[in-house]
Amino acid sequence: MRDKLFSVLTLFSATGTLLCCVLPAVVATLAGGAAVGAMVGSLPWLIPLSQNKEWLFVIAGLLIVMDSVLLFRPNRSVACDVTGGSGCAVTGKFSKIMLCVAVVIYVIGAFFSYALVPLMVVMGMSS
Repeated sequence: MRDKLFSVLTLFSATGTLLCCVLPAVVATLAGGAAVGAMVGSLPWLIPLSQNKEWLFVIAGLLIVMDSVLLFRPNRSVACDVTGGSGCAVTGKFSKIMLCVAVVIYVIGAFFSYALVPLMVVMGMSS
């Protein structure tokens, strides 16, 4: 139960990085600044997320690390070994998939938040 809870929390926090950093950047790239203004007007909770993106990335990163430790720790006691273990296979697979999705979302968010603009400056696409 604890592993599944950490997996859901990890995915939720990583999705927050996606919403705060990737969504506005993609909308600005595809539709321009007016579309970002309209989006922020209709989703005002994006502003505090973007203003506190450092905390969001730190918390999401810590949750990903904690979830990884819980999921891949050695000598992990499995409660359903007594009952035959069929439920553990499903839960373990679910947790690993959730962790992988969270890591991919986190990396995409980090790229858009911290690496895209410096990369564009180096390539001469922005000033």
